[in-house]
Parts: sequence; C-alpha cells; structure tokens
Amino acid sequence: QVQLVESGGGLVQPGGSLRLSCVGSGFIFSSYAMRWYRQAAGKERELVARISPGASMTNYAESVKGRFTISRDNAKNTVYLQMNNLKPEDTAVYYCNVDIGTLIAPNKFWGQGTQVTVSS
Repeated sequence: QVQLVESGGGLVQPGGSLRLSCVGSGFIFSSYAMRWYRQAAGKERELVARISPGASMTNYAESVKGRFTISRDNAKNTVYLQMNNLKPEDTAVYYCNVDIGTLIAPNKFWGQGTQVTVSS
C-alpha cells in the first residue's frame, strides 16, 4: 500500500533552517508529482510546494517563495523541503502528499506529518 513517511521537523529559532524529508513506497514514485502541505493550529491545511515527477517544474505558495525549496531524488523515492529564513508564522505540522488516480477524483495519500516550530 501507499506509504509516506516524513522526518526532519523540530524547533528552530527565527531565521534558522530545516530540511524535511519524505520517503514514499507502494507506488512508482518517479511517475507522480509530490506536494508539501502544512497545517497550523486552528487553520486549514494549505499547499506549500509542488514538484513535477521529473523535477522540471516547481510551484510555491507566495508566503514561502524565495525561502523554501522543494526537490526530489527519484532513485531514493524521497522528496525534500529545504526551509530557510524561517519565521514564526511557518510553525505548523508539515505533510507530504501524493495524489494517485484520475484527475477528477484522485486518491489523496498523506504522511503522518512532522511538526515544525519556529520560536525564540
């Protein structure tokens, strides 16, 4: 079955950096776009970044452009999120996602999430 396992979260001071990792299994990793979402306490889950299957295209939420970088290593079935110049408003649980199935009604798969806390 499809599994996504995130790691790399933690507590960091404002201005600091973290790199999140997500390892996928149970599907052909290199065939699917991968996404990072985040959900802050009391807020809806929001899309942070997306990367195409071959890594030729990336997209970012306006709030993280220029600070976050999404990348992938298809040989390792892993997608990364490099987060620099972190701000307190980046505090959230970060989730890895893959959509598998039809464009109209895909099955959305999620990891367990990893907590990122930005605080002095």
